[in-house]
Formats: sequence, C-alpha cells, structure tokens
Amino acid sequence: MALKNSASSLVILDFETTGLSPNMGDRAIEIGAVRIENGLITDSFSQLMDPGFQITGFIEDYTGISNQMLKGMPSCAEVMDEFANFIGDSNLIAHNASFDKRFLDAELQQISRSYSGEFACSMLLARRIYQDAPTHKLGDLIRYKKIPADGGFHRALFDSQMTAKLWVAMLEDMRLDYDLTDIPFSLVKKLVKTPKKAVHELLKNW
Repeated sequence: MALKNSASSLVILDFETTGLSPNMGDRAIEIGAVRIENGLITDSFSQLMDPGFQITGFIEDYTGISNQMLKGMPSCAEVMDEFANFIGDSNLIAHNASFDKRFLDAELQQISRSYSGEFACSMLLARRIYQDAPTHKLGDLIRYKKIPADGGFHRALFDSQMTAKLWVAMLEDMRLDYDLTDIPFSLVKKLVKTPKKAVHELLKNW
C-alpha cells in the first residue's frame, strides 16, 4: 500500500442518492470510487444498491438511475459493508465532500462500520488552486483544465474517475508552480481552510 500521508495515494468516491439529506430519510443508490496510488488509478469500486423504497422521477432524470435498474440490486447494508472493506485505512476525497461524507457516515453507521482515514474536498481545493475558473462544479473544472471526459456526469463511478483526474492535475500544478516534490495530505487539509488570498504565500513557504 502506498504512503498513507501522501495526497497522491487515497480513495476518491462519489454517491448517487435518493435526495439531499440522510437525516430526512434519504439513502444511497449508487457508490463509485477509485483508488489512486502515486497518482495512478489502481482499483475501482462501483455498485448500485436498493434503498428499500421507490425513487422519485426527479432523481431518475437527474442520475439516469431508474427504479427498474435498482430492482434486485443488493441492499445498502450489503454494498456498504463491502465498500468499507475497499476503503481500508485510506484517506478520502470527494467533490463537494460534505455531501458525500454525510451519506458515507450515515450508511456506515447503519451497519456499525467506520473508517480511520481523513476526508478532504476537491472542490474546496480547486477554489484555492484554480481561483480564475468560471465555476468550481466538477464538469466546469474538467472543461477548464481541458481534461478528456467521455461519459455522463451524475453517475458515481464516472464522477469519481473525473474527480481523480482533476485531483491529480491539481497536485501536478502545485508541484510545478511551487517546486514541491510530494504533497502530503496534511498540506491539502491546511489549504482547504486557508483564505484564497493567503494560498500563494502558504505554498511558496511550504
């Protein structure tokens, strides 16, 4: 396993869900994730899951996931137990991580599982590294960085793969712009809490 403290070696994940809040009874319907080690995708995880109730037409249209597709899929409990094993002790990344972390925490709590890695947000990092980007939505950042994208956003594995490509691009730009050899996860955690105007100074002096 690659170094746990490196920002180049971690698990990047994305959920599709029945709504916005697990506190309001919403559940996960798809998990997609990729493992990157030293900046390269080495493994992936992708699975639909049955939330135990019908999803709305709005969610069907938004995600492209239909009730028919979810019929006969394993339960959230089965999938999330397997996914907890996939995560292991890796650090975790998601685009708009507060959303995905809420669902990860809620789904794992239901099966008495947890994770030991730390969580960080690629969107918050992009806001600091790519301050001139028109927006910091995943699709817009992919276009801004001219990263090839052949697939449909709002499916979990594709979104996690695109987030991984964006993440690697951000790390590479930081290395080149500030002559950094490796970027520790602790620097990412610090950067996402740093005011935008102080980012250059922090990276220059790291």
